[in-house]
Amino acid sequence: MVCMKVKLRNPDREVEVSGPETVRELLTELQIVPEGVLVIRNATLLTRDEALHEDDLLEVRPVLSGGAR
Repeated sequence: MVCMKVKLRNPDREVEVSGPETVRELLTELQIVPEGVLVIRNATLLTRDEALHEDDLLEVRPVLSGGAR
C-alpha cells in the first residue's frame, strides 16, 4: 500500500494519504477536480496517469490564470 504526504494549497494544509497508486486515484480520493489543479513531485509536474510511490511528498496547487490587460 502506498502512503504519502500531500501538501494542498488554497487553503494551505497537509494530509497523509494511503492507497492511491496514480495521480488520478489520489485526486479522486481527495475529491479534487483534476482539471483544476497541478500535482508536483520534486519540482516535476506529474501527469494524471503518473505512478505514485511510497513516501512521496506531493504538492497540489490550483491552476490560476490571469495576466496583464
